[in-house]
Amino acid sequence: MAVNPNEDTEFNDALRKYGIIPPKETAPPTPSPPSSPKLHDVLDDLTPEELRELGEEITNDDLDRDIDSYRRQRLAQERLQQKRARFGRVYPIGRDDYTREVTEASKINEEGDEEEKGTGVICFLYKDGILRSDRTFGHIQTLASRYPHSKFVSIVGNKCIADLPDSRIPMLIIYRKGEIRNQLVAWGADRERQPEELEALLILCGALDLPRGPLGERRAPDADDSEEEDDDTSSRMRSAATSTNARAPKNIRAQSKKDDSDSEFEFDM
Repeated sequence: MAVNPNEDTEFNDALRKYGIIPPKETAPPTPSPPSSPKLHDVLDDLTPEELRELGEEITNDDLDRDIDSYRRQRLAQERLQQKRARFGRVYPIGRDDYTREVTEASKINEEGDEEEKGTGVICFLYKDGILRSDRTFGHIQTLASRYPHSKFVSIVGNKCIADLPDSRIPMLIIYRKGEIRNQLVAWGADRERQPEELEALLILCGALDLPRGPLGERRAPDADDSEEEDDDTSSRMRSAATSTNARAPKNIRAQSKKDDSDSEFEFDM
C-alpha cells in the first residue's frame, strides 16, 4: 500500500515518530494585518477646511466633537504661527543698525514662548563678486524663507568689521539671547557647500528651530523617512549634519564664554 506522507492521519503520525517519513510541513504563519492608523495621524494630513467637511459627514456625536475640537486647535495654532512668523526674508543692515537689529533682536522672545529662548539671528557678512559668498547668499535667502521665525540680516563684510580680509568671507555670526552662539568663517572656502549643510549647522547651534507639527509640537526628523530620497528634506539634513560633523570643519568656531580673546576682530557695535 502506497503511503501519502502529506495526509494527516494517525498512521502517518506514527511513521513520522520513528522517522520513516519526513515531518509534516507546517503552513507559513498568516501575516498580521497592518494596524489601523490613529485618528490624529489621519487628521494631521487634513486642512482645517477638510476637517470641517469631514465633521459634517460624521454621524457619531463623540467623533464629531473630537474632530471639531481638533479643527479649532489647528486654527488657533495657525493664527499663532502667523504671528510668530515675523521675518521670512534677508534684511540688509548697516553698521549703525547692528546692535538694534542683531544683538537686541536676538533677546526678543516669540509670542507664547514659555521657555523664553529669544530669537535666533543670523548675521551674514558678504562681499559681491566672491563666488562662495554669492552662492551662500542664495542659500541664506532660501533658509530665511523656510524659517520665518529666525531673523536673517546681511551686511557687507568690511562695513561691519573694519579691514575684514576677503579670505574670511563669507562669515556668519549667530546670536541668541544677546550672545554670540557660533561663528562660521570663510564658509565654502574649502569646498562647494550645499544648503542642507548650512541648514543643519544652524539647527545644531540653535539658530533655527525644528519644524512644528500641525498642533505646534516640535518634530524631530523620523528615521523611517530616509527611504524617501530626493523629496525628503529631513533625511538630507540628517545626512548633511552627520557629514559635516564627521569632517569637523576648521572654519567653524563656537563662542567661548570664558575667553573671547581668540577673535582677531572686535565687535564693538
